[in-house]
Amino acid sequence: MASHAPVSGDIARSNLRVGALAFTGALAMLGLGYASVPLYRLFCQVTGFGGTTMVASESQAARAAAAATGQTISIRFDASTAMGMPWSFHPAQATDTVTIGERDIATYVARNNSDRPITGMATFNVTPEQAGKYFNKIQCFCFTEQTLAPGQEVTMPVLYFVDPAMLSDPNMKGVEQITLSYTFHRAEEPLAATPSAPQ
Repeated sequence: MASHAPVSGDIARSNLRVGALAFTGALAMLGLGYASVPLYRLFCQVTGFGGTTMVASESQAARAAAAATGQTISIRFDASTAMGMPWSFHPAQATDTVTIGERDIATYVARNNSDRPITGMATFNVTPEQAGKYFNKIQCFCFTEQTLAPGQEVTMPVLYFVDPAMLSDPNMKGVEQITLSYTFHRAEEPLAATPSAPQ
């Protein structure tokens, strides 16, 4: 019987190793699950995938303005609220014609129709999707949470420009209008990756 003891010990150690590896693998999978949403969001922000807009600095805006050729494009503004969000939310202007490369400003109006303070966060995208990497925001209410008191109404600006590089992209050929869409959600609720495309 004593001669079998080392074998049993080897099996026990082997089982412990396998268990530790399985536990480590499970932890890694859990970590990847939590990381996948911010990583996907970062990927979209860098590439414009799924109609995600870019964030630009003042120097990038200045370079785009210097490259402007005077060509224009129509921008359509869209707004909605998630289910259960007691706000009214709409663009101050439905469409605008802007010079490609030059900065422009759009405004949206939000009103808290409830009897208590509500904090909201806006998700956004542009259509067509391939325009995402050319639509640059310099300042936007969507960068931070917005808290409105009961009955409070605010006008929220978006400072943006359309990159002249779109003019040399064959995928943008024939695009005459870009739609900028926002959806406001309660900040404590899970946010959708992007609002649904306008019909």
